[in-house]
Amino acid sequence: MPRDPLSRNDPTPGAYPSSWYAASAQVAAPRGPLKGSHRADVAIVGAGYTGLWAAKTLAERGLKPVILEAHRVGWGASGRNGGQVGTGYNWDQRKLEARMGRDAARAVWDVAEEGKRQLRDFCAAEAPEAHYRPGVAHGEYSASEARDTREAAEHLARHYGYDQIEVMDREAFRALVKSPLYVAGALDRGAGHIHPLRYALALARAAERAGAVIHEGSIVLGIENGQPAVLRTRDGELRADHVILAGNGYMPDLEPRVAARVMPINSFIGATEPLPDRWQDVLAEDIAVADSKFVVNYYRFSEDRRFLFGGRESYGLGFPRDIAGPLRRRLADLFPQLTGAKIEHVWGGTLGITMTRLPLLLRVAPNILSGGGFSGHGVALSGISGRAMAEAILGQAGRFDALALLPTPRFPGGALARAPLLTLAMTWYAMRDRLGV
Repeated sequence: MPRDPLSRNDPTPGAYPSSWYAASAQVAAPRGPLKGSHRADVAIVGAGYTGLWAAKTLAERGLKPVILEAHRVGWGASGRNGGQVGTGYNWDQRKLEARMGRDAARAVWDVAEEGKRQLRDFCAAEAPEAHYRPGVAHGEYSASEARDTREAAEHLARHYGYDQIEVMDREAFRALVKSPLYVAGALDRGAGHIHPLRYALALARAAERAGAVIHEGSIVLGIENGQPAVLRTRDGELRADHVILAGNGYMPDLEPRVAARVMPINSFIGATEPLPDRWQDVLAEDIAVADSKFVVNYYRFSEDRRFLFGGRESYGLGFPRDIAGPLRRRLADLFPQLTGAKIEHVWGGTLGITMTRLPLLLRVAPNILSGGGFSGHGVALSGISGRAMAEAILGQAGRFDALALLPTPRFPGGALARAPLLTLAMTWYAMRDRLGV
């Protein structure tokens, strides 16, 4: 089977990466690849959260969507991520208001909140095994960061009626997140965390029950624009009235206008042995945590009390030989009390980021829509983006039009220059983090 450039990180075709998520999920038998010539109302590239929510929405409205997935359902970022269901965007609402205007910023806020509700409601009704739990904390390293967090929370409460964030001083936050490094923080009880692969697998089942068709092992080699559009794989072709591109970081160069704005980067996660008697030495509650480092630390405990700890971004396509070592050092700095805990799983995955780290929703042709660039904030945003693209095809473009206003410029120099520029930026920020400035 033809391989995309990122497949070298996962050398076994048709297999999920060796993660704790894959080891703890009930994976369905492989679905067959596309063979021969077929017709669909909507062709969707990618069976992650974006593509699956799009397919589910379209099928429930009576259309025939067909998903072409290069590997397996949830094989990419949707099945490998940190599982954090965050509030809003990587920019806070004050910055979005300054850039977009208050009305447009309010519109994208409402879409993001709907994304969280959509996920929570789905997990409660159809995916209890995804183990949704409320609560995401954010740790700060400086007084200025703490002050900004407080002001942002006050702004949300005053202007958006969002009162789910509790701002904490050093003593209160260290009682919740027991690291010596944080000077303050906040706990957002309107955010949460899940088992990401189980969520993706449940979405696939729901989409298929509604009438969607999923072909795995069907990497799209090219798209011929037109009415209908034609998507070609190794063994078949699919003609469709509409196309949704939902490959995100795993769709490197299929559409040049997307590649110029979305760059694939890698992030890495380790899972310890179960720590049932030690987990509350780290967290007082079953919450997820992220912090204010540019190369963010993000972590939580699994249902069997493994510590899932992620970070250490990489801007090369290939994974480093040693994933565990740098993760272990970052972990020891944050939580000396976990020194000596055995790491039993390590894995990496690719996500798509934009220049502004805001999602990119784009109409690349009259009948071709693209959604991606969720920049580490996509567990809820990717799903609602898939629904927004489906609704736009159905003639209800309000959510899509709101999200399409988010500022996501091209990388300077386009796709060829994006990696060197961001590598320089990453190096600078990493040095700043080490120096504590």
